[in-house]
Amino acid sequence: MKFSVSSALLQRQLAAISGVIMSNPVVPILENFLFELEDGKLTASASDLQTSITTEIEVDTQDTGSVAVPAKILLDTLKSLPEQPVTFNINEEHKSIEITSNTGHYKLAGENAEDFPKIPKADSKLNLVMSSDVLGKAIGNTIFATSNDELRPAMTGIFVEFSTDKTTFVATDGHRLIRYNRDDIIGGGDPMTMIIPKKSLGLLRATLPGEPAEVHTEFSDSNAFFSFDDIKMVCRLIDERFPDYENAIPTENPNVLTIDRVALLNSLKRLAIYANKTTNQIRLKMSAEGTLQIFAEDLDFSNEANEALACEYKGDDMEIGFNAKFVIEMLSNLIAKEITIEMSTPNKAGIMKPTEKTDNGDILMLVMPVMLNTYA
Repeated sequence: MKFSVSSALLQRQLAAISGVIMSNPVVPILENFLFELEDGKLTASASDLQTSITTEIEVDTQDTGSVAVPAKILLDTLKSLPEQPVTFNINEEHKSIEITSNTGHYKLAGENAEDFPKIPKADSKLNLVMSSDVLGKAIGNTIFATSNDELRPAMTGIFVEFSTDKTTFVATDGHRLIRYNRDDIIGGGDPMTMIIPKKSLGLLRATLPGEPAEVHTEFSDSNAFFSFDDIKMVCRLIDERFPDYENAIPTENPNVLTIDRVALLNSLKRLAIYANKTTNQIRLKMSAEGTLQIFAEDLDFSNEANEALACEYKGDDMEIGFNAKFVIEMLSNLIAKEITIEMSTPNKAGIMKPTEKTDNGDILMLVMPVMLNTYA
């Protein structure tokens, strides 16, 4: 089996799908790309058993066949080659692969394509078309709040709920919770819910095209399918029950702080330098005078700092503690000039929102407080 292709094109397409390949997979065949030739096209696939990504490349060939090609050595070779045509000559019996360029000849050992895991086919219960920028924004607004705790697998992914009037994306790690609604992504028929793994969505976001494009999505009971341009991704859904997130969101929050997002973010970045590196605790002190006072201290090293920011505040005077790292990450992912932080008592979660709703979407960020000695 033989084909010719541009070295730069092949390198670019393989790099797009290589993120799924682990360095030391349980199954050695997963260190390879699966190459399949048919009808003048090379289909290259990569998988980690949970997620599989496939790309199609136009090549110069009359042959058909398949082989598993070592991913790292092939990518390293292509990266070091200048733009030029390269020819692959594959002995399907011995699985040997010869690559010929303008100036060199390279030989590597492939493996049997039959050993590569079969990529699931779509057996969809729901089909949707969404914009790549909308999907990328939904992933970016939630993925940072997913958990890394493998003992709670349901929280290691993003919960997605499709209904007839909106789609809701939810992520939580137990310390914070993000709920992002889009009313321009609408499911058909009965509501459908699923949990998509964090790694898969991270790979999907990194692979999405820079310019807005249509992403065709399909969902079955066990898999999610995404396709755009020449890329197709299949990922296994997390078969767990997601926490009842609606009950975790407090509804009575009479104390409301309105403040410039960038000013608060920059202040917290400075004060976090002086906070305890274990707890990252900062204290927010609010009163009706229109000033927010923020304190940070690290008693172990006798470090402390405080700042005062102009704000609008309605409610009772109160003091509440938060993990600065969490609040900084949340503020960094909000796109708004001003935000509101709604609170009830110092031992209940605070809710962060943009003061103005963006077109077709709204976001709610919840963060749990850190207990302060003043009310412990």
